[in-house]
Amino acid sequence: MEQLPVCNTVLSPDGRPRAVASDHGAAKQKLFDLLPPAFVAAVVAFWAFAPKALAENGWTIVVTSALITLAVLGLEFVHERHAGWRMNRREFFTDLFYVVLGSTVISWVSTAVAEDPLAAAKKSLGITTQWAMQMPWLLQVVLVIVLIEFGQYWMHRLMHNATPFWLTHAPHHHITQLNAAKGAVGNPIELVLISLSVVALFDLSLTAKFCAFNVLGVVSTFAHANVRANPPRFYALFFTTIRHHSLHHSTDYEATRCNYANSLILIDRVFGTYREGEAAVVGQDDLRRLSIWEQFVFPFQPLIDRIRAKREATAAAIN
Repeated sequence: MEQLPVCNTVLSPDGRPRAVASDHGAAKQKLFDLLPPAFVAAVVAFWAFAPKALAENGWTIVVTSALITLAVLGLEFVHERHAGWRMNRREFFTDLFYVVLGSTVISWVSTAVAEDPLAAAKKSLGITTQWAMQMPWLLQVVLVIVLIEFGQYWMHRLMHNATPFWLTHAPHHHITQLNAAKGAVGNPIELVLISLSVVALFDLSLTAKFCAFNVLGVVSTFAHANVRANPPRFYALFFTTIRHHSLHHSTDYEATRCNYANSLILIDRVFGTYREGEAAVVGQDDLRRLSIWEQFVFPFQPLIDRIRAKREATAAAIN
């Protein structure tokens, strides 16, 4: 969607009103357009130069992740993209619930069912990937980003093309507005599936992994945020933007089968699933927002409906 410059009205020499672009409005827009790449650069610089004791502390990644979300959420109030996506009290507390769920229960389950078993299998089989540890630090960051995004891309694509998986992912598409923390919203089964990766098989610097997690967090947060920012072409070529992802959340199901990459849109470009465009209205079916409980039971709803229909038919037959 083309962004129009902010205009003021002045009088022309013949006394008629004439619209002129506001330098302040144009400068503000240019600043916001540069914020996503600036955030990425700031994250990389932090993890590259932070003191070792701070960078390797597990709580640091928790704090930086929270600060990224809060910062982008704050930007929504300064320069929103769509009034219809404006944050309200109900959306805020729902998003907060899912952010906490993701950083606690989902994180624990993902570690227990995937990362720990992979690490144990790697150790028992004597597999070593010291070559990865010997890579330059920045290349390690890139490797982690590619590994995570490649897995998420194919899992996400599977969810849109296989009914059992779609039932776990569909709740995420029933959100009716996009905001900074909306990437964390979804059915718990989907949240676990989409978090799986093979990063545990590689020997990599802890700070490189933390940096990659934060870079992905920045990109994904901006890709879901109600912020009027259209990053430069060099950024949008590689990373997912709100334009790419809002189209993926459009109201037409067939239109959602594109731009699967959570953060690395380059993968969609490579595999032919990239589509240009933007959507201002998001949601599925009757565009009704699901409650947390409805999100949780959604994958089982067809089974619940069949059981309920069978009971009603039995009751009708008896009567």
